Amino acid sequence: QVQLVESGGGLVQAGGSLRLSCAASGSIFVINDMGWYRQAPGSQRELVADITNGGRTDYADSVKGRFTIPRENAKKTVYLQMSSLKPEDTAVYYCKAEVRQTRWGALYPYWGQGTQVTVSS
Repeated sequence: QVQLVESGGGLVQAGGSLRLSCAASGSIFVINDMGWYRQAPGSQRELVADITNGGRTDYADSVKGRFTIPRENAKKTVYLQMSSLKPEDTAVYYCKAEVRQTRWGALYPYWGQGTQVTVSS
């Protein structure tokens, strides 16, 4: 089994910063892409940012220049550094990892439980 544990959410004022963490554990041979998604009430889950195990990143247009997604492969951990936060960034943030559990096994997506980020105006 693979577990993703997120931390770092909370309440912050507009213009502030937060850092989310997501640590993977369990039976893992390799992790390919890791990413952060978010879902606001009444909205679909959307990609915020992702990063390959080689370090290539991709960001939603709405967060470019404000968020970064560093990753520590040795710790099987991905972060979401958020700055200049806006009320529209309020959502539940989910971590996702694409994991291969054996050398020749298939890649499967795993999700964290979600962490609430609330930005007050």
